[in-house]
Amino acid sequence: MVENFEIIKIFETQKSTIIKIKITMKILVCISHVPDTTSKINFADNDTKFDTNGVNFVINPNDEFGLTRAMWFKEKQGASVHVVNVGGPETEPTLRKALAIGADEAIRIDTPATDGYSVALQLADVAQQGVYDLIIGGRESIDYNGGMVPGMLAKMIGANFVNTCISLEIEGSSATAIREIDGGKETLQTTLPLVIGGQKGLVEEVIFAYQICAVSCKLEANLYMLNKELSKAQEAKPQPLKNQPREVL
Repeated sequence: MVENFEIIKIFETQKSTIIKIKITMKILVCISHVPDTTSKINFADNDTKFDTNGVNFVINPNDEFGLTRAMWFKEKQGASVHVVNVGGPETEPTLRKALAIGADEAIRIDTPATDGYSVALQLADVAQQGVYDLIIGGRESIDYNGGMVPGMLAKMIGANFVNTCISLEIEGSSATAIREIDGGKETLQTTLPLVIGGQKGLVEEVIFAYQICAVSCKLEANLYMLNKELSKAQEAKPQPLKNQPREVL
């Protein structure tokens, strides 16, 4: 059930009061901070530790498909879009990129992403406090390829769940999803609140390419402004800030 709404007009008549409301879907996109597959991967400490030197980190591709779909809902239906990540301060550039793309708010849960279950627990807390209608995660991340988090998250918060989702349409509190299955595709009808595990195909290639082209200039400009504001804040308050259990960017 969609619980987020805004009263936009009240009409008074002799016999009754008419209240006009606008329902706003609230979306949470879970994003992972992963190494770019084009980066050269090295190990340190006798090949027991991942060496991050020289490695470029990006939004997990499956998560980026989900973020792009969320931006489509924002543009077409006026949805609000929040992004969340479990990780340390090193993940903040990925969150800032999501903000530059168009997310309204970014949340960083300051704890190491050690395993799928602990990540799902952290995300479930954010999801329940935020009362989200739709939660989008990638089917799996390209670093661990676990594919466990979306399903466990749905179970923890009592939401419906569709995995390997390649198409999603929402009308009111009803959702129509298409997912990949062995040998074909399956169309499902369900209701909100909903968690999906998205993958390539969730956003049409033409729309995705257009989205990337459309935000490229905006991304550079917004990143410049974000960095500029951050520099001003650091100059005004030079002492290092203590990490909080959860940070809203």
